[in-house]
Amino acid sequence: MNAPNLIVAASPHLKDRDTTPRIMWTVAASLIPVILASAFFFGISSILVVLASTMGALLTERWLGRKGSLRDGSAMITGLLLGLSLPPGIPMWMAALGGFFGIAFGKAIWGGLGQNGFNPALIGRAFLQTAFPVAITTWPTPGGNFFALKGDLFALPFMHPVSSIVTSATPLGLFKFEQKLTSLVDLVLGTTGGSVGETSAVVIVLCGAYLAWKGYLNWRSPVSIILTVLVLGQILHWINPAKAADGLFHVFSGGLMLGAVYMATDMVTVPTTNQGRWLFGACTGAIVVIIRVYGGLPEGVMYAILIMNAFTPLINRVTQPRVFGTMKLKEAKS
Repeated sequence: MNAPNLIVAASPHLKDRDTTPRIMWTVAASLIPVILASAFFFGISSILVVLASTMGALLTERWLGRKGSLRDGSAMITGLLLGLSLPPGIPMWMAALGGFFGIAFGKAIWGGLGQNGFNPALIGRAFLQTAFPVAITTWPTPGGNFFALKGDLFALPFMHPVSSIVTSATPLGLFKFEQKLTSLVDLVLGTTGGSVGETSAVVIVLCGAYLAWKGYLNWRSPVSIILTVLVLGQILHWINPAKAADGLFHVFSGGLMLGAVYMATDMVTVPTTNQGRWLFGACTGAIVVIIRVYGGLPEGVMYAILIMNAFTPLINRVTQPRVFGTMKLKEAKS
């Protein structure tokens, strides 16, 4: 039988070779260098924390998600990003609980992939920040034996940790509470205390550049965030150097790079228009600096992105381009 010359089918008629699972798994794979860098600085503890949060996210997705939803890779990314945003000494059961909360209340309750209004990994971290504020703000020092645990990772749920560890403040905490600056070289390389994946800015930038080259990451949001933090942070530093660190310090310290590259580029929870991405990034960067300089906490990336996630529908509405062949209401009245 000859093949038909005309096939009538429902739209879309043009399809890209890049599917959602392919993009998701590529993003997950791009996080491998970040995880390896964290293992270099914090040893096996960082790998165990990321593993626990990822297992918590995957098991919850398997339980509450639609059939076969594990294959799209979104739960894997949520678990990896959550683990990378946690301290390397946090008990593993807390990391797993955060993975559960991120998927259950940050994604499944909204209807699954593509329906959530807020970044699931940040929802999980916000829950842990509220429920276990001491554990999530205890920062072990980097270095030491690779196999030496940085905390009581195997503590039973709701039991007090029994191991003693050497801790240190993060660069942001050191400046905010003791007015001590960390060298820019240490910030860029990642030889400072902090969360699992927030230390090595240079590795995160290289991974983000790879995703942008592949077309899996829109560069406008992270560039807008970084430029806003750099400029606004430097202006506040010129006004009051005792209270505000310089712009480069703000850019390379804390979770700014991880948040800007991997969380402020989420395809679901950030604006879809280019204008909207610039606006989203500028507002996020401004909130980060305001919280860091004038807020009670030394860090503000998580809250800044979650706050701006709430404004994403509004930003999408006001930045929609005019449909070809039509005119806006104001133009029609004039």
